[in-house]
Amino acid sequence: MTSSDDNDGQGMIVNPNPAADNQDWDGDDADRADRLRFEEEQAMIREQSEARAAAKAAAEAAKKASA
Repeated sequence: MTSSDDNDGQGMIVNPNPAADNQDWDGDDADRADRLRFEEEQAMIREQSEARAAAKAAAEAAKKASA
């Protein structure tokens, strides 16, 4: 049985004085890369959705033409 004062590492500050290059600032290169990747994924999803809609419309037009 463990008591509440056991030091299990919970809540410990691992690096109280991080180096300047270790800090994550808003707008850094990784954030810009994430944003670009997200925008590319959204564009790909839109293109796929538009392609599906166009294929569906073409199938319906072909069905009407053959009827």
